[in-house]
Amino acid sequence: MAFTIPWDSLAGGILLGISATIMLLINGKIAGISGIMTGLLTPKSSDFAWRLLFAIGMVSGGVIGVLVFNGSIPLHYESSSWVLALAGLLVGIGTRLGNGCTSGHGICGIGRLSKRSIVATLIFMTVAAITVFARFHLL
Repeated sequence: MAFTIPWDSLAGGILLGISATIMLLINGKIAGISGIMTGLLTPKSSDFAWRLLFAIGMVSGGVIGVLVFNGSIPLHYESSSWVLALAGLLVGIGTRLGNGCTSGHGICGIGRLSKRSIVATLIFMTVAAITVFARFHLL
């Protein structure tokens, strides 16, 4: 089997890196989704506007991406609703315990050569691999 370069993924990664860098340079803020959303849910008047615009941009960017690239949004999942809700809750707990999410640590933290972020990202990825293995091979 020949290796093919996943150009869409490469382009997406480059865009994520560029946008995180611009946000850090212009706003002085880390583009970590969990931190941005937490600040949006517990607002301070001084930073509510940019957090809201960021959230709107994420949603509208996804919608535009689906429309422009003929993507699809799944309407049915293999897992039940309670399993998906539990998974979401565990992700939320994990981001609180890890002081951030994969976007904050993985994209922004590693880019700043933060040792804490490198360790956190290694832990995220290891647990994700174990979870996928357990889900598809043990359950």
